[in-house]
Amino acid sequence: MANVLATNGLSKKYGALQALDKLSINIEQGSIYGLLGPNGSGKTTTLGLVLDVLHPTSGSFTWFGEATGKETKRRIGALLETPNFYPYLTAKRNLQVVADIKGTNHREIPRVLHLVGLESRQHTTFKGFSLGMKQRLALAATLLGNPEVLVLDEPTNGLDPEGIAEVRELILRIGGEGKTIILASHLLDEVEKVCTHVAVLRSGHLKAEGPVSAILSAKDQVVITAPDQQRALTVLQQLPFVESVRSEKSAIALTLHDGYNSTDVNRAMFEEGITLSQLLVRRKSLEAQFLEIIKTES
Repeated sequence: MANVLATNGLSKKYGALQALDKLSINIEQGSIYGLLGPNGSGKTTTLGLVLDVLHPTSGSFTWFGEATGKETKRRIGALLETPNFYPYLTAKRNLQVVADIKGTNHREIPRVLHLVGLESRQHTTFKGFSLGMKQRLALAATLLGNPEVLVLDEPTNGLDPEGIAEVRELILRIGGEGKTIILASHLLDEVEKVCTHVAVLRSGHLKAEGPVSAILSAKDQVVITAPDQQRALTVLQQLPFVESVRSEKSAIALTLHDGYNSTDVNRAMFEEGITLSQLLVRRKSLEAQFLEIIKTES
């Protein structure tokens, strides 16, 4: 797939504060790409830089393989702040105002209202909307002009559980239509449920990057000990259902491909003439995995 956005050593410094340090990532067309990290990790700075809201201290980036220009920006829709509409205007009228600013035809409005599920509420004033509905209207405004890429900064921030679920479902629906979505979030659960790819940031540094299934995996670990650890390790590395394996002091920890469990490990080792001294399953949460990633040294 072609790259929609590529950054090369992108950095931003405010005095002595290094907000972003040499970020290099590639975002492919059609992906839902999450920038994940705690507050102050550099997520919003990254979005500000690639949208030309901020100027980089060093490094560069390209959209669609070229430097940003007027035509390039027309292909990108961005939602970086809290929705800001006229409270006493209806949803439809607010979108007409946005369409006029963007130079977009009003005939697009029914399409985007339908997409975000607000078609039946188009004549309701903005002040009568719930927080989730306000965010969905903001997404509708972002979709005017039919951009190829959506850039969203903390799209579920401040929403109640129902509003979060609504916005997540909408993001998945939009992504399912082939649009590329780049979103920043500090919510591990949001990225894990919505995104196809993720970059984990901490204090401006890239800690991990790749498919969500590879970076954020809550799979259980099987931990074993055996009289001959080295031979056990060699056998485990050759088993087709073992996804990953590593030594841990006096034990060996491994994860398995879907559909396999500790019983399969025990049986395979016994067939190789290895009787295990210990076999246990270690439950691992996404939170624990995330904390491991952000605590690693750069």
